[in-house]
Amino acid sequence: MSASIILSMAGGLGLFLFGMRVMSDSIEKVAGAKLRRILEIFTTNRFSGMIVGIVFTGIIQSSSACTAMVVSFVNAGLMNLYQAAGVIFGANIGTTVTSQLVSFNLSAYAPIILLVGVLVAMFCKKDKIKKFADIIIGFGVLFLGLSTMSSSMAGMKEVPEVVNLMGSLKTPFVATLMGLVLTTIIQSSSVTVSIVLLLANQDLLSLRISLYIILGCNIGACTTALLASMAGKKDAKRAALIHFWFNVIGTALLYVILFVLEEPVMKLIWAISADKGRFVANAHTIIKIFQVIVLFPFSNAIVRLSCLCVPGEDKKVNYRESYQLKYIGDKVVFNPATAVVEVIKELDRMASLASENLTRAMNALVTLDEEDIAEVYEVEKNINFLNHAITDYLVKINQTTLPIEDLKSIGALFHVVNDIERIGDHAENVADAARQRRETGVTISKEAQKELGDLLEMVTRLIRYSIDMFARSDESHMKDVIALEDQVDVKEKEMQRSHVQRLTRGECSPEAGMMFSDIASGLERVADHATNIAFAVITAEDE
Repeated sequence: MSASIILSMAGGLGLFLFGMRVMSDSIEKVAGAKLRRILEIFTTNRFSGMIVGIVFTGIIQSSSACTAMVVSFVNAGLMNLYQAAGVIFGANIGTTVTSQLVSFNLSAYAPIILLVGVLVAMFCKKDKIKKFADIIIGFGVLFLGLSTMSSSMAGMKEVPEVVNLMGSLKTPFVATLMGLVLTTIIQSSSVTVSIVLLLANQDLLSLRISLYIILGCNIGACTTALLASMAGKKDAKRAALIHFWFNVIGTALLYVILFVLEEPVMKLIWAISADKGRFVANAHTIIKIFQVIVLFPFSNAIVRLSCLCVPGEDKKVNYRESYQLKYIGDKVVFNPATAVVEVIKELDRMASLASENLTRAMNALVTLDEEDIAEVYEVEKNINFLNHAITDYLVKINQTTLPIEDLKSIGALFHVVNDIERIGDHAENVADAARQRRETGVTISKEAQKELGDLLEMVTRLIRYSIDMFARSDESHMKDVIALEDQVDVKEKEMQRSHVQRLTRGECSPEAGMMFSDIASGLERVADHATNIAFAVITAEDE
């Protein structure tokens, strides 16, 4: 076989893989956030989850990417294993869209598709349209690669060694093993099936053997999800195993059927196929649909089987746990489509800690409880740890291929981390005042204590509304936040006037007066930071 044929084949495969990657990544950038919301909303039961899995994978052209996203959803607690099973089943059908597209032989239009994509990318100013252009470019490069591979395979027919080698492939087990190994290496069953399709079209591979290679591809496609789950929690590993067992059990069933009814099955597929390429594509689709129809009623059993394979429970990270990340970090499955969701959950946890710590500090100011004061300082160290860890993580994910909508929110998230950390600092300032009171015996009048208590109640309510708005991306409390922020400003000014009057009447010492004034001003600034958090929802949408 000449070097030119080998180089042409390698170049075509490279273009095909690159086109597939560009197209898949660009679709995730453009529609990733919307697809994620669809996954969250429409996966309440297994059947709707299956439909979503079919559509989702059909759009992004990768069951591996869909399954990896499902694994990260399960890891983040956004989806349970039974919901994940439905999506994974659907993803196995959706992945056949690629081979169906390849079988229609659109290679002749590849240069035109590529030219359109490049022109749009060069002359269009809007980022979103440029991302759509990237999808078109990926699509064009994919079919350009197919055209190159197809041409090189046509040359292979003239090489006796290649024809003899492909003709010697007659054992179903060896064919299945070949499909498994190739898909494991390439990390895409769609690519492997497309290569099989081209080989069959050029009469280099028998249709019978192509069926068994497809079965091997199905198992090899599980590798991506299994690898992605290794760093995750036990439920993430179980979700990946659901994908694995679905394909292993389905392959075993089809092996038995083909052993008994191989010829009738091939005749059935050929009857609905116009050529050998369409035969391979239709076989891929029929195999997947058959597996889902047969195994869907037993999805709960497959979930239980995955739980048996990965027994036990993860150590629960309490939201008060010190110096530990719960939703992000090295122990969590990373997926660009869910990264921002997981950051928001971690920020929600950090904000709750800061709000609780402020209340604890204000209580300590009155009770002078040394344990409470010490606890405020300890929690503040934890808040500082979360501040640095979340900021570092935001820097890291900002360098990845995030969906466009998520990318817009990164700037707002940096501000939110800073605002929450500042709320924590104000709690520490109050703890400093409590310790000063304990050491110097400074007294705060009952009237002043009541005023501070009333202001604290307004501020904590404002923080609660703001955190709820931020965590849910919901503007329903915006009017309440604006009204409360105004009320806090008015209340703080009234308190400062009352404080001056008490000083004038000699009802409190200058030391107590300074302490009161500083704490009231600090609570008003906390309200400002909480309002900033609430407005981060609007800022992220407008960017």
